[in-house]
Amino acid sequence: MWFLCVFYHRLLDYRRPEVDSLAELFGAFGGDGGGEESASTRSLEWKLPENHHIDSPFHFVSLPSEEIARNIANRSILVKGFYELWGQGSSYEELEKAIKDFPDERKLPYLTSDSTFRITVDSFGKVISFQEQNERIQGLSYIPFMGRVDLRNPEHRFWLIETDDYGSNNGLPPVVQRTIFFGREVGAADRKLLPTYQLKSRRYLGPTAMDAEMAFLMANQGLAQPGKLVYDPFVGTGSILVAAAHFGAMTMGADIDIRVVRDGRGPNCNVWSNFEQYNLPMPISLLRADNNLPPWRSSLKEVFDAIICDPPYGVRAGGRKSGGRKLLRGTVDPYTVPEEKRLDHIPSTAPYSLAECMHDLLDLSAKMLVMGGRLVFFFPVVREDGLTNAQFPEHPCFTLIASCEQILSLRYSRYLLTMVKTGAYTEEIEESAQKMHLEFKENHLKWLEDGNLHSAVFSPADSQEALGAKSKFDRDSKPKYRGKYASMLPVVPLPVDSGLIKLAYLQSNCLL
Repeated sequence: MWFLCVFYHRLLDYRRPEVDSLAELFGAFGGDGGGEESASTRSLEWKLPENHHIDSPFHFVSLPSEEIARNIANRSILVKGFYELWGQGSSYEELEKAIKDFPDERKLPYLTSDSTFRITVDSFGKVISFQEQNERIQGLSYIPFMGRVDLRNPEHRFWLIETDDYGSNNGLPPVVQRTIFFGREVGAADRKLLPTYQLKSRRYLGPTAMDAEMAFLMANQGLAQPGKLVYDPFVGTGSILVAAAHFGAMTMGADIDIRVVRDGRGPNCNVWSNFEQYNLPMPISLLRADNNLPPWRSSLKEVFDAIICDPPYGVRAGGRKSGGRKLLRGTVDPYTVPEEKRLDHIPSTAPYSLAECMHDLLDLSAKMLVMGGRLVFFFPVVREDGLTNAQFPEHPCFTLIASCEQILSLRYSRYLLTMVKTGAYTEEIEESAQKMHLEFKENHLKWLEDGNLHSAVFSPADSQEALGAKSKFDRDSKPKYRGKYASMLPVVPLPVDSGLIKLAYLQSNCLL
């Protein structure tokens, strides 16, 4: 069945992957959702309305049933609604002809005298006054509605959606002609979710707390649901686990800073209080653990259904790992914490390069995720002239199924990567990972210098700009439309290793 899918006009790159993930969660591809079979090829069939740009909020999608469409819409963050399209046209005359040609056997069951209905007029790219809305509703008199109007709790909801002739100031590239849609609502989003979980009302926050909307998108990409165990190795204040717990998943987290997971800002302001605030199930455990030196016993494998996280990459908060600078340099020997100081001791840490962090995250996930489990994480990139393609982390156990860009500034963006475990964690992979760990340890300072994202983002892009010349990113020169497909700024990956993670090296004016 083909449905008209109307998106909220934001986070454009995230919209289709979220629907694809939720379609798998609700069994659109057969099975119980979240399985491993053909995980890398599972995607829905999409079509665009005629003359519409890829960033248009209007898409046609094929789904097996109305029930699946309704479930996706109710849970999605970026879908406004799914509609059974009764007609469309570039004018109201064309719309009337299309609606009359729509089969009666599909219209009449929703127009009976014992039913209630409501017609909503919506628009994109223009504002329609209340008087104009009434005139458009009256113009639909050729549809034989026999039921009673109920504006509060109707049995059937119908939508008349009109788009304008796109100009230069409405957020999209030009479209040849306006389009008018009329259809029956199959499912609609619950936008009460985001105001409930907004960060400004949360008890315990940190400087890098994940925005509620993005946290729920990540949970959807990770297929969080009852009976699944979700792990966040960089838990911080727990924003991602809060979203996963809302969808019924069991949660577990870890952080290298014991003051975050144990103390917070007091007995009523900590990670646990964030779950209490929303009456959510508490995490199974919050560990003081280092992603570089995971605490799991060697025989423990395949226990998590999803690993969802936002690794530290050094722009707002740098990554840390155990050991301390002197220990890593070998200038001091490993120390033993005296028994009387063990409870209050805070272990020494050293800077943690992005390359090593990505390697450790993929190695941990390959070992600890169940087959078919998902790894969802953010990966930063520097936007520079001359190169256009970003190369993402790779691992023989994983298949990348979605990469969604969020542009943060003219120089910096991040991708939400969604990977599915499709291969077993073998002894050969484990040996290769151990060799790479030794290389990171021996060349600790080199990796820190090669992957200095902070310098890439905040250093001048060229010498002329450094001398005070007018920036090439002059405000007046920016196009009105700044979507992904019209951006003139290409994407360059950060330099990381070429072992299990294959990423391109970069030599730039920023001296990465």
